[in-house]
Amino acid sequence: MPDFPDLTGKTILQVAPELSAGGVERTVLEVTEAIIQAGGRALLASRGGRQEAAFEALGGELIRMDAKSKNPITLKLNEGKLKRLIAQEHVDLVHARSRAPAWSAYWAAQAMGVPFVTTYHGAYSGKTKLKKRYNSVMAKGDLVIANSQWIAEHVKTEHGVPFEKVVTIPRGVDLEAFDPTAVPVARVKAIREGLGLVDDPRMILLLPGRLTEWKGQLVAIEALAMLAPDEREKLVLVLAGDAQGRKGYVERLEQAVVAHGLDRGVIMSEHISDMPAAYLASDIVLAPSVRPEAFGRVAAEASAMAKPVIVSDHGGGRETVIEGETGARVEPGNAQSLAGAIRALLSVGPLARDGMGRAGQQHIRQHYSKRGLQAATLGVYKTLLE
Repeated sequence: MPDFPDLTGKTILQVAPELSAGGVERTVLEVTEAIIQAGGRALLASRGGRQEAAFEALGGELIRMDAKSKNPITLKLNEGKLKRLIAQEHVDLVHARSRAPAWSAYWAAQAMGVPFVTTYHGAYSGKTKLKKRYNSVMAKGDLVIANSQWIAEHVKTEHGVPFEKVVTIPRGVDLEAFDPTAVPVARVKAIREGLGLVDDPRMILLLPGRLTEWKGQLVAIEALAMLAPDEREKLVLVLAGDAQGRKGYVERLEQAVVAHGLDRGVIMSEHISDMPAAYLASDIVLAPSVRPEAFGRVAAEASAMAKPVIVSDHGGGRETVIEGETGARVEPGNAQSLAGAIRALLSVGPLARDGMGRAGQQHIRQHYSKRGLQAATLGVYKTLLE
């Protein structure tokens, strides 16, 4: 492709824990697509998952490996597997996207003398020396990709990585898929049917993301409960995401719904695969993460679909949402602050909300395209390969 570096004859190995539905996996697919389009060969060492078919349809080759385990013995075994893979498949560059498999990939790349790239996908928690050392592998790339300017500053501060070794490449939005004009009415209707909201006149507050406390579902329930009864009657909160085994947290969410008398006001749904239609079916999108998001794909995708977004005022959300123009930023973990932002967006009316959505769409199209991410990532590869 004209805007991609030529990777003809080059084999790129990405390493990621699995192929489920997170931001890491989405970026694996996007970069795989770019590698193939640039004439290269795209390998992935991973446990696999629900996105395997999509990965292989793009031309990627999956090498199955227990890349999610943190067991030290498994890490060393994976190092050996990766060294053999690098030799047998003539791998030219290794790109690691998560800490556990990154250690195996780092050791293997060093031993085999091939360039090593990391993408620092999150501000990993941990204050002990052991945890900091575990996290440090994501800063050991010959070049380190940060997926937001906030993460770039974190990498430099936390790990002392020189400025010239950090490349900021924000996550991209597929502007062809996340385009309101590209989503037929039937797909939007199917989302509403799946949620039981076909003839429901209430506005939909959509909070997509796996069910884990740091994504802020409990804060959203509390915020809804703080609204006046006449305000609540106009709204339904949809929590769309997989529990991933967190039964205790799901029970806490259910208990909070009952305790606040929100049985009709909250719908808990499994992961929605057709997110463009889900955003289009909603009125306001929430991303009230308690901990900082490294980038915040939900906010970017929802804005691309011309929806106003409310995010927590930290991390990458500060870069993707412009306060008062494309949505609102609220104090992290503060239900009252979130309730105030919801109330404000309700009060401004549909025309103002539509204007915010259009402003957000323009902002994302200018700064956060999938094409931009792909071209910049392949540019990093080309720099190291040369």
